[in-house]
Amino acid sequence: MTQKRKVEIFSAGCPACEETIALVKDLACPSCEVEVLDMKRADVATRAKALGVRSVPAVAIDGKLADCCAGRGPQADSLKTAGLGQPLS
Repeated sequence: MTQKRKVEIFSAGCPACEETIALVKDLACPSCEVEVLDMKRADVATRAKALGVRSVPAVAIDGKLADCCAGRGPQADSLKTAGLGQPLS
């Protein structure tokens, strides 16, 4: 049996997610097993959280979140710096 590279795409079904799905499928080789996962499902959301997914679309390859997808999502410090939680003068 031939070993396959597992590629998981975490998607919310938005246009940006569809673009990422197309890109990954275009780049995938015959030994890549690409799976599109719907973030609306509780089990998928749990898997995404365990991998460190903070925004979608996101791609994990062989159980590791791809560098391009890590570290995104809202951060409290950045939001506060932008003025969130501070009254207007």
